[in-house]
Amino acid sequence: MRKDLIERLLRGLYSVALYLLAPVTVYHLIWRGFRQPAYFQRWLERYAIYRGPAQTRTLWLHAVSVGEVNAAIPLVNALRRGRPDLRLLVSTITPTGSDRARAAWGDSVEHVYLPYDLPGAVGRFLRHHKPCAALIMETELWPNLLFGCRDRGIPAYILNARLSERSLRGYRALAPLVSRALRTVRTVAAQSRADGERFIQLGARPEQVIETGNLKFDVNVPDALEEFALECHRHTGERPVWIAASTHEDEEAATVGMHRRLRERFPGLLLLWAPRHPERFRVVAETARSAGWQVSTRSRARWPQPGDDVFVIDTLGELMSFYACADVAFVGGSLQAIGGHNLLEPAATGTPIVTGPHLHNFVEIAQRLEDAGALRIGLDADAVEAAVERLLDDPIERAQMIDAGRALVELGRGALARTMALLQPALPPLGR
Repeated sequence: MRKDLIERLLRGLYSVALYLLAPVTVYHLIWRGFRQPAYFQRWLERYAIYRGPAQTRTLWLHAVSVGEVNAAIPLVNALRRGRPDLRLLVSTITPTGSDRARAAWGDSVEHVYLPYDLPGAVGRFLRHHKPCAALIMETELWPNLLFGCRDRGIPAYILNARLSERSLRGYRALAPLVSRALRTVRTVAAQSRADGERFIQLGARPEQVIETGNLKFDVNVPDALEEFALECHRHTGERPVWIAASTHEDEEAATVGMHRRLRERFPGLLLLWAPRHPERFRVVAETARSAGWQVSTRSRARWPQPGDDVFVIDTLGELMSFYACADVAFVGGSLQAIGGHNLLEPAATGTPIVTGPHLHNFVEIAQRLEDAGALRIGLDADAVEAAVERLLDDPIERAQMIDAGRALVELGRGALARTMALLQPALPPLGR
């Protein structure tokens, strides 16, 4: 009984704090909307206010943003094939996550924004969609949501679960509440043993945690990848190409500086530039033009033009295909303390990889790639530039890195099959 009283007290204090902060969510949406207009849309969903009738036979998967949606693609595709009788619902928090989900599945999978973790909104969300199971990707631990699933008998799973030391420290401020919420989850399917141990430190019971591996290893290489790359090379010709992928605002000046100096060594060098966030697409193109370069974009020109110095990839869902068009890939979010981005996509497409030092979101993957000889890590922008320069100048080293990266991806596959086997008992009987 004491535990129940403590839980109710903690939930009550947490919920009161959220209700007091609720007006701030409106200001947040407005502030984000000025940077990314999609935040001005679909506000009712963020408070779980729906106009249509309640749904049935829903299998719900939550993926915060683009990275989590990309990781979930193999799983959702497998569920679509194996359980066509279920309505698949994918929730995200960001508009870019929504756009990526629509690009991946179109109208065959429904998308909704996850509501704020207010008790009333959580209750409306669960009553409306009536999920038979909650599949939560990676590190989304919202207490009211997890308690709400438990109270309604909805089995919840944290899939492809990862928890960095940094995130663990962040959750400790709410550890008494988060640990109780975490123990309502049926299974934490951890990417690695270290991730699983950190979830246990946060409060999960050891018997809740299993290691299934990383779904990102089960990445699907895009169909017709070779044809896509050949078409791109038909436009770029024989000149060298590098790609700066998933860059953040504070990495843009470094990218300009690297490209300027690299072109001194490799005249005609083309930069394929894919900013992480859509609100940076136009800014990046203007920045490159201000540097004195000829620039075209994917949305307008489709392919690099003969005189281009920079080609901005201002579309979603095509990054993997453009990796295959580059001789070397720099993966951003790593020159500043973002924690890095998916390193397995360029490895799977056969592109040598260079990153900065900030890789706390991908510690194990980065270590395995580096140990295999498929990754070069620079301690700062100058070191990243030196690594890119060396690889552009050395086709033998590039070929060795390509073979090592592809071999590691193949070796790491299997998380998808283990995850599907884990979920099978939670799904309703076929056709019922």
